[in-house]
Amino acid sequence: MTLVTAGAMTANIASYLLQLLAGRWLGVAGYSEFASLLAVQLLCAVPALALQNVVARELVHGADIAALRALRLRCALLVAAAVVVLVPVVSVVLEVGIAASAAALGSAPALVVLAGEQGVLQGARRFRGLAVVLGVAGIAKVLPALVVLASGGGATPALWAAAAGIAAAAVYARMVAGSGRRPISAGDPGAAAAADRPAGVAGGLAGVFAVLQAAQVQAALMALSSADLIVVRIVLDEPDASRYALGTIATKIAFWLPQAVGVVLYPRMAQPASSGSAVRSALAVLSGIGVLAVAGAAVAAPLAPLFAGQDYAPIQGLLWLFALHGALLAVLQGALLSAIAVQRTALAVLAWAGLVIEVVLMLTLANSVTGLIATAASVAAVTTTLVAVLVIRTAAGRPVPAPA
Repeated sequence: MTLVTAGAMTANIASYLLQLLAGRWLGVAGYSEFASLLAVQLLCAVPALALQNVVARELVHGADIAALRALRLRCALLVAAAVVVLVPVVSVVLEVGIAASAAALGSAPALVVLAGEQGVLQGARRFRGLAVVLGVAGIAKVLPALVVLASGGGATPALWAAAAGIAAAAVYARMVAGSGRRPISAGDPGAAAAADRPAGVAGGLAGVFAVLQAAQVQAALMALSSADLIVVRIVLDEPDASRYALGTIATKIAFWLPQAVGVVLYPRMAQPASSGSAVRSALAVLSGIGVLAVAGAAVAAPLAPLFAGQDYAPIQGLLWLFALHGALLAVLQGALLSAIAVQRTALAVLAWAGLVIEVVLMLTLANSVTGLIATAASVAAVTTTLVAVLVIRTAAGRPVPAPA
C-alpha cells in the first residue's frame, strides 16, 4: 500500500501542480474553461477505470491475459467512436471551441489502453510495477501540459500535450506489465475460482458487457465528483466560477489521497473468502484518512492565497468544506469498488439518484460558491451513508433491499 500510495500521490501532486499553476497563469478570467475541460477529461477516465477493475477482477478469477488484452482493444475502439460523437456535444454544453472539446476528449482511448495494463498489474498483485506506472503516467500527462502553458499556450494546446503524454505512458505500461502474471498457488483463495473459470470468459460481448456494468458505477462516481465544475459555469460568473474551480483542488486531494487503499484491497474484495473483511477495512481506513484530510485543509487554508494569488482569497475559509466533499466521495468510491468486485453493481442507482438531486439543487437553489459546495457536500454525505450501509450489509450476508 505504501508503494501504490507513493505512485498515486506522485501522479496526484503533478495534477494539483498543473491546476495550481494554470490557475495563476490563466487567471480568474480564463481558468474556469480549463478546469471545466479537465473535468470532462476526468469523465473520460470512466471507461478506463471500469476496464481496469474488470481486468483485475477477472485476472484474480483466473482469466487469460491475452483475452483481457483483446477486451482492452475492443473497449478502446468503442471509446474512440464515442469521442467522435461527443466532441460537438461538449463544445455546445461548455461553450468552447471544437478544438478545445476534442483536446479534452482526445485522451480517452489512450486512457483505456493504459488502464488495461494497470488492471493486469493490479490483478496479479504486482504492486511495485503498478506504483511505478501510476507515477510515470501522472508525470507524463502533466509535464507536457505545463511546458505548453509556461510557453504562453492556452487550454487547448495544453490538453493536446497532455493527451500525447498519456499515449506515451500507455506504451510504457505495456512494457512494464509484459506478458507474465503472478501464478495462483493452490492455497490462494482465488485458486478454486480460477479452476472453475471457463476459458475466454472476459472475451467477446460478455467482456464488453462486464465493462459496461462497471462503467455505469464509475460514471456515477466520476459525475458526482465533477458535475459541480460544469454547473458552476452556468450558475456563477466567471471570476467566482474560477474561484470555485480552484477550491476543488482540495476536493481532489481528499478524494485521491487514499486511492491506494481501494487499489490494494480490491483483489481481496473480489475473493469470496476475504471480501467482507476487505470491505470493512477499506471503509474504516478511508474514513480515518478523510478526517485527517479535512483537518489538514482547515489548518493549511491561510496558505492558499500565497500559492494561487489573492484573487482566490475569498474561498480560503471554505477549503475544509471542499475537502469534506472529497473525503466523502473517497469513502463512496471504496464502497462502489466493492460492489464492482462482487458484481453487485445495482447499488450504483443510489449514486445516480444523488447526482440528479445534486444538479437540480445546484441549478435551482445555489447561487454562490458557498451554496454550491455546501450542496455538493450534503448530497455526498447522504449518498455515501446509504451506499456504505448497504455494502456492509451485503458483505455480512444480509439481504439488501431494492432501492426505492
